Amino acid sequence: MLRGLSLPVDPNVLIGLNPADDAAVVRLLPELALVFTTDFFTPLVDDPRTFGRIAAANALSDVYAMGGRPLVALNIMAFPTKVLGLSVMAEVLAGGADIAREAGISIAGGHSVEDQEPKYGLAVIGTVHPDRVWRKGGARAGDALVLTKALGTGVLATALKRGRITEDGIQMQAAIASMVTLNARAARAVMDLGVEVHAATDVTGYGLVGHLGEMLRASDGVSARLSASALPALPGALELATEGVLAGGTKANRTFAAQGFLVADGVDEARAWIACDAQTSGGLLVACPPEHAAALVAALRSAGSPAAVIGEVTGQPGATITLDR
Repeated sequence: MLRGLSLPVDPNVLIGLNPADDAAVVRLLPELALVFTTDFFTPLVDDPRTFGRIAAANALSDVYAMGGRPLVALNIMAFPTKVLGLSVMAEVLAGGADIAREAGISIAGGHSVEDQEPKYGLAVIGTVHPDRVWRKGGARAGDALVLTKALGTGVLATALKRGRITEDGIQMQAAIASMVTLNARAARAVMDLGVEVHAATDVTGYGLVGHLGEMLRASDGVSARLSASALPALPGALELATEGVLAGGTKANRTFAAQGFLVADGVDEARAWIACDAQTSGGLLVACPPEHAAALVAALRSAGSPAAVIGEVTGQPGATITLDR
């Protein structure tokens, strides 16, 4: 769709649409660049404040995925005020403010429109050193792949919609706790350890396979091998996936991956679906030298993250993802 658009080009736009990444980066000074991103979506849960927290954490994630620090945000809101009322809308905004406060940033305004279906998110500006931007491309053969959050939010959100689990139950509460967790600590752990990041992204709607596929295609002549048994999953997610509780986006992700996603014999089908599960506010996916991976995972786990080395980048061209046992 974007190929036919003639867009203005500014040499100070370090990252825009060619190639696309998780956020735009614009250089202001030799040692200062701004990171721009925006994201919003419809509710995953009934509690309005929780919805606001999830949406805000998700929107901030792209700044962390670029190696940046968020600075300020604006609210984006579409809401049926005549149906749900201003008090519910205020609770959604309060949830966003909770996360902004946790991230140490201000929400400096925003824009709202009347709509039949609630939608909420943030437009975020952050800062990063122009020479220290984490890009989606750049993964090298031999790199370890580290994932910082468990998978399965799509399965559990779908189970909630179908009445298979409840919002206050253990399974959904674990999913909510994951979704409202900022990726700030994970990004800081990478920086504090001095890990050489060859490529990074965050795992959201296209699932692990979709976002890893983007990383591989943006890199030079590489593929990836994942370990099914190493994929961290939220409580109950694998069992529900076995029963066919799958989001439409998850099915679309696997269809889109097609021949680029190879599942080895003996791999449990539920784990193949979890690898494609459409995430909300998922974790960071980092490609780094294998000698840094163990220390990084240890640091992340000490900070409360269920981080794991989930696979490796291989030197085979074609950007193929193989899921082994």
